[in-house]
Amino acid sequence: MLQIDNITDTIAATATQAAAAPAPELSVWDLCLQGGWLMIPLAVLSLVSIYILVERSIVLQRASVEDASFMQRIRDYIHSGNFDSARNLCRSTNTPYARLIEKGISRIGRPMNDVMTAIENTGNIEVSRLERGLPWLATTAAGAPMLGFLGTVIGMVQAFFEIASSGNSSGISQFADGIYTALVTTVAGLIVGVIALFAYNYLVARINRVMTGLEAKTMEFMDLLNEPA
Repeated sequence: MLQIDNITDTIAATATQAAAAPAPELSVWDLCLQGGWLMIPLAVLSLVSIYILVERSIVLQRASVEDASFMQRIRDYIHSGNFDSARNLCRSTNTPYARLIEKGISRIGRPMNDVMTAIENTGNIEVSRLERGLPWLATTAAGAPMLGFLGTVIGMVQAFFEIASSGNSSGISQFADGIYTALVTTVAGLIVGVIALFAYNYLVARINRVMTGLEAKTMEFMDLLNEPA
């Protein structure tokens, strides 16, 4: 009976110590360190993607602002033959559609096809400016997961190398670093790729809305030129 009581006390003491021992914690920073050197390019890609998203969002927000009285004032200036005031209004407005209208005003007096061509060429330039940085986002969306998978392969190679080197004495702790590298880089690559993909699609949708507005302003300006004075 005494031995049974001692065993029971030992088990109870062990259980109490296990319950009192703090659970191991692993912070995000520790996980990033476990990912190895591939986490550095992934971190750079994520920062650049976030910067492009914020910077392009601000640019597109400014490009989307419209002056409700702009076209009416342009119409009044053109009908009165005051082209210089119309161009000055476009320069002071400083928006993509205002630059399109300014280019069209500078071509007044030429055939309508020439006016339309000049506006379309200016529109292409404005759209290319709005799309600045988007190729980087598209590359990141496709490349970041590939970097993560590369880290997965490297981590698994490390893990199996540790297993082969340890022989019969191999344990989970000996190749845990390789498994950490494999899993952490995969997760990081997918997260960065998802961020870049959503940012790219969001900005493309915003640019398409701006392009629709530019086309509407172009058609309105061409109709204006055909109106009787």
